[in-house]
Amino acid sequence: MKPAVVGQCNEPLGSGDALNYPSELERDAVSDGDLRCHVRPIRPDDGARLVAFHEHLLPRSVFLRFFSFHPELSTKEVEHFICVDYVNRLALVVESGDRLIAVGRYDSAPGETEAEVAFVVADDFQHHGIGALLLDELARAAWQRRVTSFRAETLCENRTMLDVFHHSGFPATSSVEYGTVTLRFPIEPTDAYLAALNDREASRQSRSGRQATVHDVGEAIVSQAPNDEGRT
Repeated sequence: MKPAVVGQCNEPLGSGDALNYPSELERDAVSDGDLRCHVRPIRPDDGARLVAFHEHLLPRSVFLRFFSFHPELSTKEVEHFICVDYVNRLALVVESGDRLIAVGRYDSAPGETEAEVAFVVADDFQHHGIGALLLDELARAAWQRRVTSFRAETLCENRTMLDVFHHSGFPATSSVEYGTVTLRFPIEPTDAYLAALNDREASRQSRSGRQATVHDVGEAIVSQAPNDEGRT
């Protein structure tokens, strides 16, 4: 039996609820292969779209994301994924036209400065740079909310995910246990990260007919001071 789709949040969201939807995190991008897409924060009405997205993932992609065969999301899982406070817990979705093609998120406990990060891309949209786009946008949003480091867990065989982290420009350290790689890295926008980000943004912007410079990219991140709101 398929779970009932949650169309709204049935639990308290805290200080960053839907009334404080961070529209400033929305953006358009053109990824590898001239794929035009739109990035935005997840909303409480995304339940049906999230269920459809998950159902269309190949079993291997589901396994790499959840470390188990997980063909359906439960009602409780859907509610947990769409009900975020946009501060300690934030999720971004990527859309192409009317279709949801990727989801990325970070989760941290109130007051903690480390967050767990994860993302998954629809199989027919992989290898278009969408994972890197999500990591960049999640890191930018998290840094503004006083998160200073990310932790990620992925299977050793998930080379695509590992490549995204290792080529991000962040200085990641890793450990391996029972086939699972745990990575940790600070997300401070250092010169090394901004240089890597500038290369990615220059490619994204040039395909859209615009041109970005490292100064533009750096200003967009550094000028937005971290915000203590809600991190209690």
